[in-house]
Amino acid sequence: MIRREHEVATLGAPQGSGAVMSTVVTMQPETVVPDHIVWSLFNTLFFSPCCCLGFVAFAYSVKSRDRKMVGDVVGAQSYASTAKCLNIWALVLGLLGTIGCIVVLALLLPGVLSAIAQAAQGHRGL
Repeated sequence: MIRREHEVATLGAPQGSGAVMSTVVTMQPETVVPDHIVWSLFNTLFFSPCCCLGFVAFAYSVKSRDRKMVGDVVGAQSYASTAKCLNIWALVLGLLGTIGCIVVLALLLPGVLSAIAQAAQGHRGL
């Protein structure tokens, strides 16, 4: 009998007789922070060769990705927001510059072509 009492004391009380304790683990949901790195690369290559806004946006996108990898969600969101703003400006200025170049060429090209034609006719007449 002594051995049996020792086994009960070692194993503890039966599972159904006491209060059940539970542990709740709350996990933070993964916050998705877009880093806009593809958009920044696109703007760097195509839309902002003169003012470099796309390159600066690309740098902020890389910083945002680095902050996200470390687990700093607030820092990643801050850098991503700055990259997004710079990308918007680079895109708008790039589109305006492209449209402006097309309009200037469309307006100047007929005048240049007629001047070349007149010069060619004047040169033949001499």
